Amino acid sequence: MILKALYDYYNRSGDLAPAGFEEKEISFVIVIDGEGNFIRVEDCRIDSKSSRKYLVVKDSRTSAPKPYLFYDNLEYVLNYTKEHEPLSEEDSADIKKMTARDKKIAKSQEKHNLFVQKCQSLSEKYPESIEFKAVSLFYKKDGVEKVMSDILWDDMKKKLGGNVSFLLQSQMRIIAEADELVNEIEKAESNDCNNDDLPYCLITGAKAVPVETTTSTMIPGSQATAKLVSFQINSGYDSYGKSKGNNAPISKDAEASYTTALNKLLSKNSHNKFLIGSRTFLFWASSNSEASQKAEEGLYNLLGYVEEETDDPNRRVEQVRKVFNSIYSGVLHAKSDDRFYFLGLAPNAARISVVYWNESSLKNFAKRILDHFKEMEIADSRPDKKPYYGLRQIISAVALQGKVSDVQPNLPEAVIKSIVQGIPYPYSLISNCINRIRAEQKVPITRAAIIKAYLNRINDNNKKIKVMVDKENMNQGYLCGRLFATLEYLQERSSNGNSIRSRYMNAASATPSAVFATILNLSVHHAEKLDKGAQIFFEQLKSEIIKEISPNGFPNHLSLQDQGRFMVGYYQQRQEFYTKKEKTEADNVEQ
Repeated sequence: MILKALYDYYNRSGDLAPAGFEEKEISFVIVIDGEGNFIRVEDCRIDSKSSRKYLVVKDSRTSAPKPYLFYDNLEYVLNYTKEHEPLSEEDSADIKKMTARDKKIAKSQEKHNLFVQKCQSLSEKYPESIEFKAVSLFYKKDGVEKVMSDILWDDMKKKLGGNVSFLLQSQMRIIAEADELVNEIEKAESNDCNNDDLPYCLITGAKAVPVETTTSTMIPGSQATAKLVSFQINSGYDSYGKSKGNNAPISKDAEASYTTALNKLLSKNSHNKFLIGSRTFLFWASSNSEASQKAEEGLYNLLGYVEEETDDPNRRVEQVRKVFNSIYSGVLHAKSDDRFYFLGLAPNAARISVVYWNESSLKNFAKRILDHFKEMEIADSRPDKKPYYGLRQIISAVALQGKVSDVQPNLPEAVIKSIVQGIPYPYSLISNCINRIRAEQKVPITRAAIIKAYLNRINDNNKKIKVMVDKENMNQGYLCGRLFATLEYLQERSSNGNSIRSRYMNAASATPSAVFATILNLSVHHAEKLDKGAQIFFEQLKSEIIKEISPNGFPNHLSLQDQGRFMVGYYQQRQEFYTKKEKTEADNVEQ
C-alpha cells in the first residue's frame, strides 16, 4: 500500500526525475578541455549545507566499492581521504593508528582505481564521445595533482562527502548528464526484457524485470545505504530458492518511481515532511487538485516546526482552518477518490523502519483536522490571539522551559496520531501539562486548551467542557477551579500583595478540603478593602459557586482528570473577568 501510494505520487507529479535518473547535489565541477587538460575548479555550493542539483543516472551501492558514472565523492574521483593528511609525530609512532590509516588509504586507492577504470571503459565503448575521452585523458595527464593545486582545493577537502563531476570547457551540462549514459540505461533495459519468464510486479501488477537490489534512501539518523525495502542474503528470508529482490519482485520502473517520489518528499526544502526527534513524517495527497495541494500546505503549517521571522503565525494558522473547512464543506471540491497519506519513518541500522502509516479520504482527513481545532478551541481574551493549535505550540506548552527538545521522545508522535486519526490524545500529554502548571502555577491558554481537548475526547458520554465558562457544569473539580479564580481575582482587586495562586494553587487543585477554608477566610478580609458594589458582586459569585459544592464539603482528593477540570474552570473564570473588565472599560470610554 505504501509503495503503491508513492508510485502514484511519482506519476501524478510533473517535476520529478524521469525513470532511470535522479537529482544529485554536485558540490564542485572540474573543468577540462577536449584534450583532458585541467582548466579550473568551479564551486557549485549554494550555502554551507546545500549544493546545486544535477540530473544524473540513478544508481546505488552497498558497502562494496562501486563507482557512479562520471561523478562521485573525493575518494572515488580524486583518491583523497582525511587520512592522506600528514600525521603528528605522536600518531606516526602509534602502530595501531598507522595500520588503520594505511588500510583506509588502500581502500581509497581501490575506489579511485575503479572510478578511473569505469571512465576509461565508457570512453572505449563510445569512441565518438569527446566528453568521455577528455575525462580519460585527464587521468592519464596527472590531472588529479593539478586539481589539488587549485585555489578551491582547501574548500573541497572540507566537504569529503560532497560529489565532484566534470565539465567540458564551453559546454553547459556536466559530463554526468551526457546522452550516452541514457543509452547505457536503455540498452540494459532492452537486454533484460528478452527474458520470457518474468514475474509480476507487486506494485503495478504487470510482468516486468525485477530489481535485485533497491535504491538507498537516506533519512536523518540513518546510514547512507539505508533502504525502505531490502532483503538480506542467506538470512532465512529467501523463499523457493529466490534471492535478493526476487523474493518480492518490484519492477525497475516501479522501483525507480517510488524511490524518486520518496526522495522528493524527503528533500531539504520539502514542505511535505517534518522531523520530530529521530522520526521523519511524510504526507501527500493522491491528486494534483487545488484541494489536495492546499491540504498539503495546510498540514505543513499546522504540524511542521515553521518559525520564519517574516511569517505571521496568526494568519498562517487561521488559513489552515479555512483550508480544511473549505475542503470539508465542499467549497474546495475534493473527489470521492481523493486520498491523503501520512507516513512515519525511523532509522534502524541499515534499514528504514515504518513506524506509522495512515490513509483516509481527503474529506475525512479534513474533518479530523477541524475536529482538532474544535477540541482545542477555548476562551481567548488576548488582543493578538496568537495561535495555539499547532504541534510546536502544544509540545512547547508541556515541555520544561518550553524547549521542544526536552519533551518525552514519543509524545509528539502520539499527538500527531491523535490529530490525524481523531483518537484520544495521549495520557502523557495531560499529565505533563498539569505537572508544568503545578511547577509554574500558570495556566496559559495553550495548557487550558490541551486539557479541554484531552478531557472532551476521552469523555464522549459525559458532559463536554464548553469554550466559555460553563455555569451548568457541576463537576466538583471544575467548580473548585472557578472558585479559586474568583478568590484570586478578589485579592487582586483589594491589594497588590502576593497572589494566593503561588501559595495555594497546587494544594487547592489536588486536595481542595485542605485549603479552601483558609482562603475563603482570607477572602473576607480582602473584600473589606473593596467598595460596596464590588463586595456584593464577589459575594454573589462565591455563593453561586459554593452552593453547588457537595453537602459533604470540598473534595478530599481530585483525580488527575478532575485536576484538569480544576485548571480549565480556573482559566475560563479568569477569562470571563478579563472580558467583563474590557467591556466595562470600553463602555466608560464611550460615555
